[in-house]
Amino acid sequence: MRTTLRGPSGPFTADVTVPGDKSLSHRALILAAMARGTSSVTGLGPGRDVDSTRSAIMSLGVEVQDGLVRSAGVDAWSDPGEPIDAGNSGTTLRLLAGALAGRPFRSTLVGDESLMRRPMGRLVGPLGALGARVETSDEATPPVSVGGDRLAGADVTIPIASAQVRSAVALAALQADGATTIDSPPGFRDHTERWLETLGRGSREEGHRFRVEPGPVPPADYAVPGDPSSAAYLLATAALAPGAEVVVRRISLNPGRTGFLDVLAAMGVDVAIEATGDVLGDPVGDVRVRGAKLEGVRIDGHLVARTLDEIPLLAVLAAAAEGDTVIADATELRVKESDRVETTVAMLRALGGEAEETPDGFVVAGGFLKPGTVDSEGDHRIALAAAVAATVAGQVEIEGFDASAVSWPGFVEELEAVWSS
Repeated sequence: MRTTLRGPSGPFTADVTVPGDKSLSHRALILAAMARGTSSVTGLGPGRDVDSTRSAIMSLGVEVQDGLVRSAGVDAWSDPGEPIDAGNSGTTLRLLAGALAGRPFRSTLVGDESLMRRPMGRLVGPLGALGARVETSDEATPPVSVGGDRLAGADVTIPIASAQVRSAVALAALQADGATTIDSPPGFRDHTERWLETLGRGSREEGHRFRVEPGPVPPADYAVPGDPSSAAYLLATAALAPGAEVVVRRISLNPGRTGFLDVLAAMGVDVAIEATGDVLGDPVGDVRVRGAKLEGVRIDGHLVARTLDEIPLLAVLAAAAEGDTVIADATELRVKESDRVETTVAMLRALGGEAEETPDGFVVAGGFLKPGTVDSEGDHRIALAAAVAATVAGQVEIEGFDASAVSWPGFVEELEAVWSS
């Protein structure tokens, strides 16, 4: 599917909401499925990835209907008798691997062609520390087989700042004999841990350690806020257009998710953040961005973990900035839905930008973008970032734009509404 976007004709001002947070949607569905009773889950993200988690828990015998999740508890999950399809969602596969690790039956998790190439070996050691037997292909990719083992609490150290692996361990630890502590480098999203703490199943310890107390998860009300990764695309289009302003309401302000806003501020953008509440201890609020002249920056270290999903979008901003922007310590980009180092550089070059790959990232020479055609390579983040590039490129054609439905069906209509406001 080829989609053509033509940028705005002048400054614009918009006040918008965005779809429910994808990361929190996965967690809300799984935690509600593990609880015994009925949970309310509203504001779920509309993309295909969230649909994959919904379908997966339903295959285990959980009822999901009209914003309610009804379950007899994780102990009542039933063997679906066939592989569980996670679609394109690595979050679905990794989190469910943890939740299924304590079940008395073996489960096999698979996905689409893209997901079947993505690395899953990082689950083996941390879940194995609890006694789980996790099996992958010889290349440490799906299918992933897990379950049928008795779990015991342990001190688990994860060598990378991965929210998905930490969450997988936490979900398994809820079913273990004895408490578990989880530690890793900083920079991860701690959604799962904030929620478990509020639900009485965990507590923070020194540094980045989190203690999980095994036991049943109580039913809860999950009012999923807007997705900051989705909001980033609308905020970025304002940042690219001096005189423009976009306000996005009630998005997640989890510290692990606000790296994009920190980078915008460092590039010289006028960013205002107002916390307005929380969901089970996880902050939410409003963000306003006003367009400004952009300056190149360096993104590395812990900041990479906090901006990983938005790096293709930041590359578009970098191409319109003054001076070079360096992305380093980002080898994780190479094992996403596409090799995002390669596809991001290709996107910028297709639009007249200057960018060069490095072993752990890339360098963007600021200047300008011009009309062109971008191939999304089936990656929703590339498709969405290329759409935003039309703000400064004037016109962008995107091959494979249907990939954007993984996270945001209807994005084009929302973007064009902002441009015309």
